[in-house]
Amino acid sequence: MKRYLCSIIIGMVVILSIGTYYVKVASSASSFPKYTFKTLEGSDKELDPVIINATLQNGNFYESLRFESNTTTYASESSYLENLTGGQDHQIERLIKEHRSFMRGKDSISSLYEDDDFLAYAWVNSEFTNNGKMEAEFDIGLLEKKDEEETSFQIELPDQERIMNVDVRDVQLVHSKLQVLTMIDVNSNNEKQTKEVHLYTIDLANKKVLSDKTLLSETFTYPNQVDFEMPIDVAPSRPNNMVLISLIIGVNHEEGPYEEKLKESKLLSYNYETEKLETVKKGSLSLDMARSGYADGKNLYAVEMKSGKYRIKTFDLSSQTLTNDTELDIAANKEEQYTAAFKNGRVYFLLNEMNQEGKSSKPAKLLIADLKTGKTLYKGETVINKKNSKSFGLYFDDLEIK
Repeated sequence: MKRYLCSIIIGMVVILSIGTYYVKVASSASSFPKYTFKTLEGSDKELDPVIINATLQNGNFYESLRFESNTTTYASESSYLENLTGGQDHQIERLIKEHRSFMRGKDSISSLYEDDDFLAYAWVNSEFTNNGKMEAEFDIGLLEKKDEEETSFQIELPDQERIMNVDVRDVQLVHSKLQVLTMIDVNSNNEKQTKEVHLYTIDLANKKVLSDKTLLSETFTYPNQVDFEMPIDVAPSRPNNMVLISLIIGVNHEEGPYEEKLKESKLLSYNYETEKLETVKKGSLSLDMARSGYADGKNLYAVEMKSGKYRIKTFDLSSQTLTNDTELDIAANKEEQYTAAFKNGRVYFLLNEMNQEGKSSKPAKLLIADLKTGKTLYKGETVINKKNSKSFGLYFDDLEIK
């Protein structure tokens, strides 16, 4: 009897907790402003695949929100379960819905590979022992979509005793072998520091590491500094033949700002098929434009502000030539922050201008244009439904396209 009474009490507590949660949601959500995009040009149907994650600020209060198909949803309006699990990248959300069992515990899009037949996963689990050494292993998974057959296993990371930190940046499936691109900080007992880019080839059939290839290795001492960066991947988890890596070499001046050594910094490409690492001939692209660009394994898209307009330069990675230079029909302003996305032959361009207090000083603007011609397919700006809208700040975190 006591056991049943305890179960009843627990059930009532859960119900009351959820009920209280939704009462709070209803009361708080009603006080938030609602943002939508007002169409200035083109068809609002172009907004259907657009997802914008943002943050609302009012004094010391912050609240996450999402624009999806031109509808605003605040975090406190989400379901009780959604808030327990936290927000997910929309691609991760899709994969969880389609392959729930395989996706359990997998939340990094850079650790996943997907094509029509397979879904693959590679991550590095690591921890430091009491003596300060790192123990690390690969966590590998493969799903054959046709029959939903799952394979998973763990393998020790090679030469882990010399590694201080490892970050998985790209996963590809090439000729039935898993290619795992990582950036590594090497363990050092002196003033010298070493950073490396490694490519591990994993034999899925025999569950072993076939090779550990060091693509780049740079050793430096303070005040010198070395970093590796990659452009934003506009097609994460999709098959890509090529990745771009920026090697940034600079120096930290004691009485001045950080200075990049432009003659020593460079942009490199690695081709998974040919296994060639090459320095990219950027042509009319500056290192900064290339580094802050967007890549899909075939092209690099760089944003340039010129003559009061934004331009999108398309750089073919195979031929290393500029194949397109498109002007967007939207005025450029140095005070604005832009976020871009590229999909389905379109460029999605989001602009937001902040004042000195860090709040939105003007309505945010969204432009959707044909990537080749620059023709405007949609142009709109945010509108807010509250009279005291000046007290709210709206910060855009990222732009996603379904």
